[in-house]
Amino acid sequence: MAFDGIVVADLVHELKEQLTDGRIAKIAQPESDELLLTIKTPSGQKRLSISADASLPLIYLTESNKPSPITAPNFCMLLRKHIGGGRIVDVWQPKLERIIHFTVEHLDEMGDLCRKDLIVEIMGKHSNIIFCTEDGKIIDSIKHISAQMSSVREVLPGREYFIPDTMHKADPLNVSLEEFTSLLTEKPVPLAKAVYTSFTGISPVTAEEICFLAGLDSSVPAKEYSEDILLHLYTQFNIYLSAVKEHCFSPAIYFDGQEPKEFSALPLTHFSKYTRREYNSISEVLETFYSTRSQITRIRQKSADLRHVVQTALERNRKKYDLQLRQLKDTENRDRFKVFGELINTYGYNLEEGAKKLEALNYYTNEMVSIPLDPTKTPQENAQRYFGKYNKQKRTFEALSELSEETKDDITYLESVQTALDIALSEDDLAGIKEELVNAGYIKRKFTRKKTKIKNTPLHYISSDGYHMYVGKNNLQNDDLTFNFAVGNDWWFHAKQAPGSHVIVKTNGDELPDNTFEEAGRLAAYYSSMRGSEKVEIDYVEKKHVKKPKGAKPGFVVYYTNYSLVIDSDISGIQEVKE
Repeated sequence: MAFDGIVVADLVHELKEQLTDGRIAKIAQPESDELLLTIKTPSGQKRLSISADASLPLIYLTESNKPSPITAPNFCMLLRKHIGGGRIVDVWQPKLERIIHFTVEHLDEMGDLCRKDLIVEIMGKHSNIIFCTEDGKIIDSIKHISAQMSSVREVLPGREYFIPDTMHKADPLNVSLEEFTSLLTEKPVPLAKAVYTSFTGISPVTAEEICFLAGLDSSVPAKEYSEDILLHLYTQFNIYLSAVKEHCFSPAIYFDGQEPKEFSALPLTHFSKYTRREYNSISEVLETFYSTRSQITRIRQKSADLRHVVQTALERNRKKYDLQLRQLKDTENRDRFKVFGELINTYGYNLEEGAKKLEALNYYTNEMVSIPLDPTKTPQENAQRYFGKYNKQKRTFEALSELSEETKDDITYLESVQTALDIALSEDDLAGIKEELVNAGYIKRKFTRKKTKIKNTPLHYISSDGYHMYVGKNNLQNDDLTFNFAVGNDWWFHAKQAPGSHVIVKTNGDELPDNTFEEAGRLAAYYSSMRGSEKVEIDYVEKKHVKKPKGAKPGFVVYYTNYSLVIDSDISGIQEVKE
């Protein structure tokens, strides 16, 4: 994710506006590497969350609170002693580093006014929260880093605070053309990598964006470009970063459907395949992005057992289906044995004893055929042998045809469950899918005294023309939507020959506008295995023409008269109703 110096610059600008002159009313440490500051400002109370977690360092303004331990950790107690009730006089960022300084003014033990710095370093696994005196001496930190742990810098009480310059990167906000060109051309790496490894605070995503805006191939080394082209890149580099100097940020999250893929403080135009959603503040972006990602990750982890059940059953059924098709292929010539038996009965009367074959005219095709014979058997016995083979293969064909159709239905059903798992967004969704698999016999039911009630509500959208559209999140919901909720003149949508959700549009007896048909088609495309495709064929028909065969699996329907449309699977412009 692009938690780079530009995002930090946006954060600093926001925090400076929101927190300057605010007094620190409360300091809590809910986790070993996390602080929660409550700050009273002229515009009201603010809450600042700061995390130095190695896997997910974060800092943002939030309205959420967290329970604190009964006994406050030492670092929390130290901060309360020194800056509890202190006034934030400045929030600043050194160059474009991923570092934020909070300069706090407070009274010391003698009652004298003094200042201290709370420094937040957002640097991946090296992230830390460091408390320093005004002259840069470390008082303490949320993580102690000894010489044994790092040969670059010790972070211990009494040591001098400094920013380690291990990469020798230049300040991107104050770089000359000569330095810019020199830094890029001396690196024998792709252009984008040369950009983000040469300048502080520039992420790979930002480097790709700058190359894209300059119209340059980011995979080509800088030394292969002429001076004029590098001058053009330098100009574009400065234009893009001028927004940082002027504090003209536009925080946004880039979504792939409902899943957040990236966030930024400045536009990323090379992410054209994703949907850009703007927010009022970078804090809102960070909180939304990571909470949504966390929810999706948690649901995927929780669905792992269900996915394993479905995948195992799918593989078993696919192998079975392949074997059944091969066995069916072996019965393709069964009618030939019946014809051989008939021809032997017709022409075998004049066969010599011990004959090994019969040359005869096939009166069905008017062609001569050669029929192998068992010389130890009579013509009648040879005919009966071929009739026996025919009857055996006929029985095999009939049985396998039925079995293979059942196996194919099982595969189709399991693929639909797999798609339902892909679109699951909550534990209730997973509980509904698990119940469906239990009913289908793929999971054994566990009998408990306490029955859990499953909240089984479909997704709800409103078209741009004001019509309500509903999307089933699993096969049980699909059946309920189509056969219990929808009425005869409502419209039913589904991706053609692909596992996916049933989409119902309530017409209220109206004739639907074209826009609503297209938006419902996009929902059917998105909530199917064809998600992400630019062209998806969608079948749609009035609900009264949709039937469920007797004994069919959940979600399986048939229809014989339908319309079709080809549409993309982009649902970014469709309004979702949160129940």
